[in-house]
Amino acid sequence: MLLAQMESLGFHPNATSYNILIESLGNVGRTLEADSIFQEMKRSGFEPKVRAYNVLLRGFLRKGLLGLAYNVLDEMYQTKIARNQETFELLLEYYVGARRLEDTWFVIAEMKAEGFSLNSHIYSKVIGLYRDNGLWRKALELMREMTETKIPLDRRVYNSIIDTFGKYGELNEAVTMFGNMQREGIKPDIVTYNSLIRWHCKSGNVDMALEFFSRMQEEGLYPDPKIFTAIISRLGEEGKWDLIKKNFENMKHRGLWRSGAIYAVLVDIYGQYCRFQNAEECVLALKSEGVQLSANMFCALANGYAQQGLCEQTVKVLQLMETEGIEPNLIMLNLLINAFGIGGRHLEALSIFHHIKEICISPDVVTYSTLMKAFLSGQKSLTRSVLGIYEEMQSAGCTPDRKARELLKTALGVLEKRQGRGSKS
Repeated sequence: MLLAQMESLGFHPNATSYNILIESLGNVGRTLEADSIFQEMKRSGFEPKVRAYNVLLRGFLRKGLLGLAYNVLDEMYQTKIARNQETFELLLEYYVGARRLEDTWFVIAEMKAEGFSLNSHIYSKVIGLYRDNGLWRKALELMREMTETKIPLDRRVYNSIIDTFGKYGELNEAVTMFGNMQREGIKPDIVTYNSLIRWHCKSGNVDMALEFFSRMQEEGLYPDPKIFTAIISRLGEEGKWDLIKKNFENMKHRGLWRSGAIYAVLVDIYGQYCRFQNAEECVLALKSEGVQLSANMFCALANGYAQQGLCEQTVKVLQLMETEGIEPNLIMLNLLINAFGIGGRHLEALSIFHHIKEICISPDVVTYSTLMKAFLSGQKSLTRSVLGIYEEMQSAGCTPDRKARELLKTALGVLEKRQGRGSKS
């Protein structure tokens, strides 16, 4: 370790050195090591500042380690380290992502009580929260409130509104907002195009999705693997493999060869050429093309296998991810639950759910709804378990989203029919 080398040379780290190490380790996802340095810093008699606490808080929340995150907040309170704007924003980002509606409102109330103002970043998070809980009209009201209070609409707010319109089928409004965004001199980013492409694919308007896909590349933006999944899924369902190949060739001509490698691998996963039914071969092919592997990349590959119900290959992606030194996150584990669910293996899906809790990661609404779907698609005798999962989700503080509520409604309908048949007999 660097600290040990410094001490062997007779140098002793100061507070600045400790802070730099903690932040550097936190930025690359090595949170436990950052925490170790943090503890050593305190033993050496230095008092960490709010910046170091925020680094740990960010790392724990990103990994879903809510208990450890709360320990950081408790220590800040005990040592009288005042929370700053970043502390609150980290909490809001996690609560919004985990669909914890009441917790989000509580943090916003705390911010106001402590004199922190709501900026465009926070507004964009709350808009996303309303969107994910089916309150899209409230999201629009929030945008109007920003205009009235003269808080500028930045890229994050526009992205949240565009995604809100897309999610609820208001695609013309989404495109109009996209035009407004450009007229205001705000340049769309990868998140903007992600939303427009995904929701046009979902609605069946593949031509418009491909138009945005092409425009994104013309502006020099590097396509995200999630975009490939959306396009391939829709074109594959329609049997338009020639169109997939055409887009792949266009990407190569534009010089996006690394994106092209990812795109080709995902096409293969979806079964056209059957070359990469083995996850290890798939990753080796990407590495041979010089593609930089990342957590996002592994999640995209795992999703490809999961959607095909290829459970063993999804597990293999997880193992390869760990081999590359990238720590598995909640997204990857949720994909694993989905793979087992699609494969009709609800017990394995349940074991992953228990594993998530055992390693102190807090399940989010996606975890619970994915597990509900796995049990609902199984035998009828498992339907009652869906109700128990839904109740546990609520007791854990996760606000059920529209998908979870629809799954609950389906489960209740199945039980009602079964009880009706029982009473007739």
